[in-house]
Amino acid sequence: MAAGVPRAGRIGGVLTAATATLPSPAGIAAGDRAECERAGADLAHAGASDVVAWATARFGHDLVVTASFQDCVLIDVVWRVRPDIQVVFLDTQYHFSQTLAYVERVRRRYDLDLRVLRPLARPDEAWRTDPDGCCRTRKVEPLRRALAGRRAWMTGLRRAQSPSRADTPVVAWDAARQLVKVNPLAGWGDGDVQRYVQRHRLPVHPLRARGYPSIGCWPCTRAVDEGNDPRAGRWPDRSKTECGMHA
Repeated sequence: MAAGVPRAGRIGGVLTAATATLPSPAGIAAGDRAECERAGADLAHAGASDVVAWATARFGHDLVVTASFQDCVLIDVVWRVRPDIQVVFLDTQYHFSQTLAYVERVRRRYDLDLRVLRPLARPDEAWRTDPDGCCRTRKVEPLRRALAGRRAWMTGLRRAQSPSRADTPVVAWDAARQLVKVNPLAGWGDGDVQRYVQRHRLPVHPLRARGYPSIGCWPCTRAVDEGNDPRAGRWPDRSKTECGMHA
């Protein structure tokens, strides 16, 4: 590991063993896709809390929140509407130790119903030669297990995060996974996030102060200079820009 790069660690008392057993898939309501398209138009300019309220009322326990824990803005917004909702964190086994400590801090603050999923594979160095395959193993496949049997999932995607996310809708049909995808913060800019963090005095990921505006796995994340593209530190020196979870 390069000198000065934060080391990976564990979440105290939270990690669960990986399992290949999937829940029995729930039937997708015939009208979900059509309703999703209508809701996407109706909620396009709605406040984040209103979007969360609609999604939690509509899907109940068939809805799950996925969080990368780069910050806890989405979690705070959701918690104020539905504090008992399940939150999923994908432990790739390559997260910074600071990220894992932050997950635990946020979990305790909100008393989260937190489900942590790990890859079915052991740690290796596939990230050196096959970063796409590494992401499939450590993010995309665990996400498949997290969403099995659900009808909707909620993410913290924002249009301002990168050009590839510029068209992110508030509500959309995820054709690849055959469920509804809800992005309450889609229209938020970086300034909106910062103001929300300050207003509600939210805990901040410790690597933010060290030049990490976008935080993923330690082998594929670097600090960036102030003023540069926030995601320039993700998969540096490669053409890769996304992990595949949101493809």
